[in-house]
Amino acid sequence: MTGGDKDGDGDVTAAPAGPPSPLEWKFSQVFGERTAGEEVQEVDIISAIEFDKSGDHLATGDRGGRVVLFERTDTKEHGGSRKDLEKTDYPSNRHPEFRYKTEFQSHEPEFDYLKSLEIEEKINKIKWCQTANGALFLLSTNDKTIKFWKVQEKKAKKIADMNMNPLKAVGNGSIASSSVSSINKSSHTANGEKTDKSCTSLNKDFYSSGAIQSLRLPVVVTCNETSLAARCRRVYAHAHDYHINSISNNSDGETFISADDLRVNLWNLEISNQSFNIVDVKPANMEDLTEVITSAEFHPTHCNTLAYSSSKGSIRLIDLRQSALCDRHSKLFEEHESPGSRSFFTEIIASISDIKFGRDGRYLLSRDYMTLKLWDINMDSGPVSTFQVHEHLRPKLCDLYENDSIFDKFECCLSGNGQRVATGSYSNLFRVFGSVPTSTEATTLEASKNPMRRQVQTPSRPSRSLSSSITRVVRRGGESTGNDTNGNSFDFSTKLLHLAWHPTENSIACAAANSLYMYYA
Repeated sequence: MTGGDKDGDGDVTAAPAGPPSPLEWKFSQVFGERTAGEEVQEVDIISAIEFDKSGDHLATGDRGGRVVLFERTDTKEHGGSRKDLEKTDYPSNRHPEFRYKTEFQSHEPEFDYLKSLEIEEKINKIKWCQTANGALFLLSTNDKTIKFWKVQEKKAKKIADMNMNPLKAVGNGSIASSSVSSINKSSHTANGEKTDKSCTSLNKDFYSSGAIQSLRLPVVVTCNETSLAARCRRVYAHAHDYHINSISNNSDGETFISADDLRVNLWNLEISNQSFNIVDVKPANMEDLTEVITSAEFHPTHCNTLAYSSSKGSIRLIDLRQSALCDRHSKLFEEHESPGSRSFFTEIIASISDIKFGRDGRYLLSRDYMTLKLWDINMDSGPVSTFQVHEHLRPKLCDLYENDSIFDKFECCLSGNGQRVATGSYSNLFRVFGSVPTSTEATTLEASKNPMRRQVQTPSRPSRSLSSSITRVVRRGGESTGNDTNGNSFDFSTKLLHLAWHPTENSIACAAANSLYMYYA
């Protein structure tokens, strides 16, 4: 087989590059691993995961309102940044390694007395902000309140010792002064010799001779020991009547959005007492309400563009330059079901639980209960690709509705190069798909030390295409019945809802209950 064909002039034209080969995933690390039979505490269950833009830091939030930070160590051991490592002669074959950095209590349980409503401390979302002066900044939110945190290394301060001899110190807190004659004759002898003078004569001589000038008072000095301190810089509260489901930083580094079921608010990081409502889908009569906002995210490079998804399976792209209140979208992305396929569960499973922009902002990934969909923001006629995640659960929708599992909100993520997408499933499984049009990659992994244990061998297969220029395909990645490849029933109580892809490498962090698993390829 040749690498290309010759044209009439004898030049060789390169053959079109094929899709990247499937990745082989390996276990890297686990934090908070449970022992066999260990009961998981509700407050320890991880509810949010986020890498920072550099990929050198990872943050997790849990249902107990805590934020835990991890930092990368494999690049630091060679003394330099990853860019410096790439310039060196030796190859960097090490996989990403992280270590625990610090943790802090971000939110506490509250009670809204006006509405008689308990506000739980669970962290819904974490977003990293731009770093400055060696400090880390991040936003965290529960159902009602957003907080802006600064995490910085501070040098410890200690009390300097006084210049008296502790061996000759007198009493508990009394002055152990030298005799006046010894101070005057030899100016700096040990300032701790006992004197037999009475208290009255001591005080008289002490002040009259100016001995107080030789007493060094304790001072606070900075030592070389450092400690990490987390400080809440701002609190953004009282702006949402409904539960906050999303926060997203703007690329301008100055603003961010927060979204609940009916509204999207725009904030300035420096101003915590007011926000600007930019999207409001609340009808005049709440009985006319047909859909709610489920997720919202800013475009990664265009500060005027953001997208939000709805419970009806649609995604709206809005331009902040068009109007103050963005009640009209600039683009609408949705895929209509054929009328004959509608059922009681159609709208429930169409609800989008998460959306993520690709790193370049060209593509948008959405997750509903059954599928992952990849959208080209320049083409609103339908998704570029659809990846089947839970098609094998379609016969079980009634059971899933009865136990409320059908309302589970799974997150999704894209690789830094945009060639792959990933999302979670039940039994602590997650799926990785190749998003390149001709790719057949569809890998099933388990959140354990042996991720390939439940690997589905059936390759995904493209089923339909639209045109030669833009391929719209449905990939069916290892469909099965309600059993996994080992013949075991799926465990709907163990679900992998939260995961994040490293921004520059093929490394995934995912949460299985209170355990944080990390994999690399």
